[in-house]
Amino acid sequence: MNKLTAKGLALVLLLGLGSCARNPVTGRKDFVLLSEQQEIAMGQQSDPDIVAQFGLYEDKTLQSFIQDKGQQMAKVSHRPELKYEFKVVDSPIVNAFAVPGGYVYFTRGIMAHFNNEAEFAGVLGHEIGHITARHSAKQYSKAMLAQVGLIAGMVVSPQFGQFAEQAQQGLALLFLKFGRDDESQSDRLGVEYSTKIGYDAQEMAGFFNTLDRMGKKGEGESVPTFLSTHPDPADRFQKVQQLAAEWKAKVGDQKLAVNRDSYLKMIDGIVYGEDPKQGFVEKDVFYHPVLKFQFPVPNGWMLQNSPQQVQMAPKNGKALMSLTLAPGKSLEEAGRTLVQQYKLTVVESKSETVNGLPALAIVADPTPDPQQQQQQQQAVRALIYLVEYGGNIYNLMGLSAANDFQGNFRTFYGVVSGFRPLTDPAKLNRQPDRIRVKTVRQAAPLSQVLREHQVPADRMEEVAVLNGMRLKDRVESGTMIKVLGK
Repeated sequence: MNKLTAKGLALVLLLGLGSCARNPVTGRKDFVLLSEQQEIAMGQQSDPDIVAQFGLYEDKTLQSFIQDKGQQMAKVSHRPELKYEFKVVDSPIVNAFAVPGGYVYFTRGIMAHFNNEAEFAGVLGHEIGHITARHSAKQYSKAMLAQVGLIAGMVVSPQFGQFAEQAQQGLALLFLKFGRDDESQSDRLGVEYSTKIGYDAQEMAGFFNTLDRMGKKGEGESVPTFLSTHPDPADRFQKVQQLAAEWKAKVGDQKLAVNRDSYLKMIDGIVYGEDPKQGFVEKDVFYHPVLKFQFPVPNGWMLQNSPQQVQMAPKNGKALMSLTLAPGKSLEEAGRTLVQQYKLTVVESKSETVNGLPALAIVADPTPDPQQQQQQQQAVRALIYLVEYGGNIYNLMGLSAANDFQGNFRTFYGVVSGFRPLTDPAKLNRQPDRIRVKTVRQAAPLSQVLREHQVPADRMEEVAVLNGMRLKDRVESGTMIKVLGK
């Protein structure tokens, strides 16, 4: 009799633990591996990882707004008993997402693109719908069965997982794709919930047109994941409009709110796009104005920046580099801690300098696990440079399969040798773009209005999309619009 592998045994256990639970929205039974208690626990465990990954956007008014509207909507949902949390995270990506157990996140990027409260409410209802209909729980179950492993959206080989601090179960939930049926159901719930708390869901349909325009002009990576598996946007627009009309009839003569001006006043000054203080890339160089360092980014590599670390990888996923802060009062102490943390065996170690900065260089391999069969263990080698600068110790780590290490060494060392203090005032003092809300003084086409507010010609279409308008649209006197400023 053949012995079960660890993965096979885990799969059997998962199947054995799976059960059919009644869906709170449809009333039908769904196969899910997670009980409601496990959903709640998963949300609680994932929330700190998500907040660490993105950071919360520092705006008390926006945080209070999303929390107040979210709690109001949760009460009219199909699962009002859950303890919901609603947060705006500090990311320029235009997205909103939910994880099991009642946790909903909107990026500042999507908040900047809404043009009224009703658009926001429709998407909020859509995300709550993923929770109430247990879509995230079902998709997570499928991912578990498929043994899917994700490292914060980057294409990185699984053997590097132990070194990527963001490769946590909760973060994988952010990248689950929902099927058309689930997305359509969440659209219906978004219309229902937003109407029930007094908003005109017709505006939700209009916002999907904005997202469609973003996708067509090459901003696909910024478009929310809930568009990726949807039917044709035109069909979706018509369906949501129809649903909105039906729900408007159900609530009778109730006047449904749009609240354009109040929303625009609230987001006046919100950071738009990348925030330089968190670090930014320009001409294949990463700059961090607050910590005052810079280093080169290998040509063609993807980069993901978060408050905790910077990760870089080629598209083929055969190497990984990261920059984090290392604990320890000295380079030697930091080196010992790191070796213990990652269970490494040091191959070589020596003191060096990097552009005049004290450094400790280490080449190391993962220590073999005697409980695993030799052929199951991945041969990985790491180049680690600990660099002391500005009161911090920085850990620059390059990883690849042992067979590929020599071929990647030059790339790894090129990044390390380029780590240096940032002294360029233009980079140190870089300010982010911000949404500035202006009132139109005289009726004119949007293109003319934007020119009057010094919007550059190459950003006119971008700002038109930001306003949910076309450049040829006539804007009446007294209308509030968004422009970009510092």
